[in-house]
Amino acid sequence: MFVIALVPRSEHIMKITNWAAVLHAVHDLRVDEIPVPTPGPNEVLIAVRSVGICGSDLHYWEHGRIGTFIVKSPMVLGHESAGVVEEVGQSVTHLSPGDRVAIEPGVPCRSCSLCKSGRYNLCPDVQFLATPPVDGSMARYIVHAADSCYELPDHVSLDEGAMFEPLSVGIHACRRGVVGMGSRVLITGAGPIGLMSLLVAKISGASRVSVTDLRTDRLDLAAELGAEIVTDLDSEVGTFDVTIDCTGAEAAVRTAIRATCSGGKVVLVGMGSDELTLPIVEAATREVDMLGLFRYANTYPTARSLIASGTVDVKPLITHRFGLDEVLDAFEIARSAEDGVIKVMVNIE
Repeated sequence: MFVIALVPRSEHIMKITNWAAVLHAVHDLRVDEIPVPTPGPNEVLIAVRSVGICGSDLHYWEHGRIGTFIVKSPMVLGHESAGVVEEVGQSVTHLSPGDRVAIEPGVPCRSCSLCKSGRYNLCPDVQFLATPPVDGSMARYIVHAADSCYELPDHVSLDEGAMFEPLSVGIHACRRGVVGMGSRVLITGAGPIGLMSLLVAKISGASRVSVTDLRTDRLDLAAELGAEIVTDLDSEVGTFDVTIDCTGAEAAVRTAIRATCSGGKVVLVGMGSDELTLPIVEAATREVDMLGLFRYANTYPTARSLIASGTVDVKPLITHRFGLDEVLDAFEIARSAEDGVIKVMVNIE
């Protein structure tokens, strides 16, 4: 005979108020009160403290959809996040209240062939924060799968923990492109993901990392981070072993194909139009591999090691901070992409 003891929620948790940045419709973003969730057996309740604004958050705010992902009902935004564990489910043993964690936003089914092969980012049933109809993490409290939460070392800040997510995209991009010692790498687009890819390419042993962008302020930061700045790609045709496109713009992808050497690789990170006109015959006859990229898999432990060891410093990329009550201002600044704006962080109290 088994006896299950039902432990009531603490008085503190029962009294807390949950506020969240909720998208109701295009350009209709509000700070609403929502219920405080209860963690299931394998989940944790997290007091979210840092949430970065991603390009996908901006796209949902401005357009209400990304491809087939359509906001049909109010949805909490945000998926680049870190916070403090408040409560753990009854089956959770590796985390305790008070632990500071980075939150990997995707929770896969764990049982399909893609999950079992390690490519869980491609799981057809993955539940990804702030991807309709799944609520995101820009809230005071969320519940999340415990095994998708990674404890932070004491010297790593919660803002840095939120940056595990964009850093993971850079890690996955360099893995897909097989960037290694001696690689010559071109990165088109010097936004947050392009800069993350730059940092990862350099520590992966690339002998040359070049960056192109239309904005001089972002090129200046890329140069400070160790990139060679390229302004005349016509002279670089067939030069690079790997090109990582972080724009999704047709012109940039065309440039990527032509700048990549025969037998090289183009990694498509940026999401642009559904259909592009590209020099496919040129890519085929020179065996330039076109590689798709969707989120990431098995990257958070690496991101934690890189940041904790100081091998990668993400702090210079965090340029603006706002409170949750200033979320509209935060989104306006992120959308403006004015000089100096890279990563806008929302800090929640």
